[in-house]
Order: sequence, then C-alpha cells, then structure tokens
Amino acid sequence: MHRVVVLVRPVQSTFELGCAVEVFGTERAGIEQHYEFDICTETPGQVPTTAGYAISVSRDLSALESADTVIIPGWDPVEAPLPDRVCRALLDAHARGARLVTICSGVFALARTGLLDGRTATTHWARAAQLRQQFPRVRVEPERRYVDHGDIATSAGAGAGMELCLHLVRRDHGPGYADLLAHHMALPPRRDGTAPASADPLDNLLTWASAHLAEPLSVHDLAARLGVSPRTLARRFTGRFGTSPGAWLLRRRVTEARTLLEETDLPVEAIAARVGLASAVNLRRRFRSQVGTTPGAYRRAFRSGPADPAPDSSYLRPVRTPES
Repeated sequence: MHRVVVLVRPVQSTFELGCAVEVFGTERAGIEQHYEFDICTETPGQVPTTAGYAISVSRDLSALESADTVIIPGWDPVEAPLPDRVCRALLDAHARGARLVTICSGVFALARTGLLDGRTATTHWARAAQLRQQFPRVRVEPERRYVDHGDIATSAGAGAGMELCLHLVRRDHGPGYADLLAHHMALPPRRDGTAPASADPLDNLLTWASAHLAEPLSVHDLAARLGVSPRTLARRFTGRFGTSPGAWLLRRRVTEARTLLEETDLPVEAIAARVGLASAVNLRRRFRSQVGTTPGAYRRAFRSGPADPAPDSSYLRPVRTPES
C-alpha cells in the first residue's frame, strides 16, 4: 500500500492539512483504500494551528523514512528557516525515491532544500513575487494550478492543493478511481479530459466513455469495447470501484450535466442530449435522484452563489483566494 506522510509544523494551516487528509487519509464506504496515511512533525507533541486549536502529533521525522509520498501542507510564515534536521529528512526521502508534494506556501520549505533549483514550480499568486526573489533559480509560474515533475509536485493556493492531490490519485490509480473519489467528496472530476492513457484497460475504457457520453452507451457497449462479458465487467467494477458499471455511467452523465448547467446557457433538453440522457424529463428524474434537486434549481442556486464554488481541475487559471 502506498504510504503518504504529511509533515506539519507550528503554526499549521488546517485547510491545507485537510486537503491531504480528505484525499489520502479518509476511508469511505464502498471505495477501496489504496493509501496508508500518517502525520509527523519535527518535535512530537501539541502542534498549534491557524484555527486556534492544537493537534496532537505523535510521530517524529523518522516517519518520513518509510514514506512513498511526503506532503508539506503550507509553511507559515514563509520566511521561517528550514531546520537542518527537516531539510536532511526531506533530502533523504527524495534520494530514496519518495515523491515530495507541496500545497500553497509549502513550496518555500521545499525550495530551501535546493531540489527546485532549475525547475518550474507554482504557489499562491500573492506569494509568487516573493518566491522568485528569495529563490531566483526556481522558475515560478503562478498561472499554473499545479506543476508535477513526477518526483516533485507543487500547487498554487489551497484549493489547487486539493486538485493536485486528486491529480496524484489519478496518476497512481487511474481516472476511474480518482473520479469516484471526487464524486464522494462532492467535487467534479477532471474536466479537461486530457488524462494520460493508463496501462489498465479499464481506466482507458472510462476515459473513452467520458468522451462519448452523448452516445446511447450501455453496459453491454462498455463490455464489448473492453472485450469482456457484462458479468466480467461488473465484477471488475465492483472489485475496483465498489460500484456497478451502470451506476458509474449514470453518475458520470449527471456530473457532466452539472458542468453544463454551471458553464453554459444551454436549455435542459439540449443538455440531456449532450450527456446521453435523451430527454429533459429523464434528465430531471436522474438529476434529482443523484443531486437532490432539479436542473433548473441547481443552475439558479449555482449562479446566485459564489463565482467559483468548487475547484476547477484545469490548472491554467490563477487562484484568487485569500492565502491561508
């Protein structure tokens, strides 16, 4: 099992830490848990947070010795030096093949190791100039939502940190598993449809199906494309995602309908056709069963609320949220 260890420090941002906990450390009924999750700090004990309460952390830096992924969820204040013991632990983890990941201001800690020299990185747009000034050998690209080099990944503001975490899940276990996890977190799946091809035929099938939602796809169609029987496909879906192919296909169609309601002025009838639900009546029925409201009410509520209520998985848009 892939071991994720989060490195926290005083004063720890609760949101950035929460991003890692939600994606990698929360068990959900019906979804296979692929990650082992832990938290460590330089000096174990009570670690104060930005929310005014302290968290109890019992593990020290030795936890990083067995980590497959190390996450630094913020570094506040960003001017704080990187303790020698922490720097050495991060360098040792990277040298033995661990993936190092930062959320928002955590990039300042990683930059102090020298591992970002000559590489591109991103951070919250309000800190980009400071990052450039302090670390001129780092190529800062604040317009990027996240930057993934494989061994090292950085994200912009806190919301982009959630996107990066889901991107890493997608890279580790394919788009089907990542989309299922996003659905349970009430987040949209990757919208730009450019997830790379996977070595797993099932992941490639889901990517293909997501691009052909307007067609009258059935479970038999999915099974035929994969070259297996519907029963075998159902068994693979249940074992991997904890749901059936038909339930996944319906959820994917409703999710796409939500995106079109949010981003376009298309009438409900046209949206129903685009997502393969045939008619406005069918869309309304399916939408209510999945979302708990009607398409019209959802669109009105979305447009009367905040301009960007849910993270957008496109990483080419600057983050305009207050820095935490």
